Amino acid sequence: MLPAAARLRRSEDFRVVLRRGSRAGRRRLVVHALTTDPSGDADVSSATRAGFVVSKAVGNSVVRHRVTRRLRHLVSARLGTLPAGSALVVRALPPSASASSAELGADLDAALRRLGLSPSRRPAGDAPSPTRPADAAPDHGSAV
Repeated sequence: MLPAAARLRRSEDFRVVLRRGSRAGRRRLVVHALTTDPSGDADVSSATRAGFVVSKAVGNSVVRHRVTRRLRHLVSARLGTLPAGSALVVRALPPSASASSAELGADLDAALRRLGLSPSRRPAGDAPSPTRPADAAPDHGSAV
């Protein structure tokens, strides 16, 4: 869950990010980013904020909420890597309904890299699953 200070809430803030911000599209989502905070509030100007747009074209209510939860989790893991005071709007496209979290994460990372907002390394929460070392003995069956 995103903290309250990290959420875009007002439609005016969404509109400013969508109109003035840069855009990077991928197969499953489009990321709009504005590196200055759209609201004039001084107390939240250093907070990185994010909002999500998931239309009915993505699917029914259950599907839209699932996509939103996945995107919210992925963005919350990356908020610390974004510049202070920036605002992000992630718009889900219809193919996001059938995408896994890993596919959505890959699209989000690629879009953030294209916008110049993300380092090339993965966030700590998205480390790949451990694999067997190359010099380990091959596994030919069960030990039983």
